[in-house]
Amino acid sequence: MRKTLRDIAHARAGDKGDTSSIAVFAKRPEDWPVLREQVTAEAVARALAGLVRGEVTRYEVESLHALNFVMTSALEGGVNSSLNLDSHGKSWSYLVLAMPVEVPTA
Repeated sequence: MRKTLRDIAHARAGDKGDTSSIAVFAKRPEDWPVLREQVTAEAVARALAGLVRGEVTRYEVESLHALNFVMTSALEGGVNSSLNLDSHGKSWSYLVLAMPVEVPTA
């Protein structure tokens, strides 16, 4: 069954300078395999194409059923040096949560 990532996960985000970090957490442990398989660094880079100009690196935090994505060259130089309004990492987390995922039916 096709859903959006926000149906099975939530996210937290932070930024420092021109680097953004988005952590995606499975709401239920049984959804953790979906995150691991489908929410790849490449998929996140595609979801944020045109916004993130640097690398997207994924780190797994299995004990929390979470993935952390660190994105470089992501904020047009950083919040204090960009004229772009609302280019904080929190905005990117909403775009990541809009990604489609295939969830097994029960």
